[in-house]
Amino acid sequence: MTALSLLELVRVTQDTDAGTALNNARDLAAHAEKCGYKRVWVAEHHNMEGIASAATSIVIAHIASGTKTIRVGAGGIMLPNHAPYIIAEQFGTLARLYPGRIDLGLGRAPGTDQIAIRAMRRSPAAAEQFPQDVLELQAFFAPAGPDQRIIAVPAAGTDVPLWILGSSNFGAMLAAEFGLPYAFASHFAPELLLPALEIYRSRFKPSEQLDRPYAMAGINVIAAHTDAEAKRLATTQQMSFADLFSGRRGLSKPPIDDIETYWSAHEKAQAMHMLARSVVGSPETVRKGLEAFIDETGVDEVMIVSDVYEHQARLRSVELIAEAMKQ
Repeated sequence: MTALSLLELVRVTQDTDAGTALNNARDLAAHAEKCGYKRVWVAEHHNMEGIASAATSIVIAHIASGTKTIRVGAGGIMLPNHAPYIIAEQFGTLARLYPGRIDLGLGRAPGTDQIAIRAMRRSPAAAEQFPQDVLELQAFFAPAGPDQRIIAVPAAGTDVPLWILGSSNFGAMLAAEFGLPYAFASHFAPELLLPALEIYRSRFKPSEQLDRPYAMAGINVIAAHTDAEAKRLATTQQMSFADLFSGRRGLSKPPIDDIETYWSAHEKAQAMHMLARSVVGSPETVRKGLEAFIDETGVDEVMIVSDVYEHQARLRSVELIAEAMKQ
């Protein structure tokens, strides 16, 4: 059976604060663990009032401390924002604290705007060094050599598994060249999903970490007891995307009865294009939609985004998704 995993957005809502969002993320991960999910990832975002995962490695430690077996990781660390040595130290520490449970997905985008890039004292040109930075990071996780002068303590020897994340063909080519698992962000960038998967699989070169291609794809899934209930819950995510395009970025909003009263025709077109890879509905609707997605893509693992406003409703969504796929 295709593995199910979760992307945790650590959303701050109009009814919560960042502390509550972080604790809800940990609670969701524990619930996902009981439901049989394979891993839960958090992503690095900066200068976004409604997302509390900027200090990604700390968030991962918080989630891992509240779980026992589920893998926890970054989906991803935006490597151009950091020195590979520092990321190796951080994730090597996580690997020592939670052995065999830490993943490190790497992205080339900054995950923020130009103002935040300047605040981080990073050059926009840093993305051009991404392939070299991935190799450097990988080397820091390998066992240290006898004459090695610079060692990432305590990362050396942890062999933290790396993933390449992407929303274009570049990441697919890089993951294939380096022999690493590949995760495509089709939950917000669906257009190049199938071409990228084909490039990754056809060009894959085996490595010490991976002997054959392993592909994951993101998809938005919101489940409730009825299609109508799920569609209403989905308006929270739809409003978030509309706000993104209009410059109204802020806290996550509660669902509404009629999304057509909220967004303009232009915002709707943009949002629905980005949310094209979505399944919203009852458990039966979700099962059929996910099975169709898996059949179409042939992915080894599905990374689910279940962006539901109220915490208990989100727990139910995650549980219903897992139950639907076990049938």
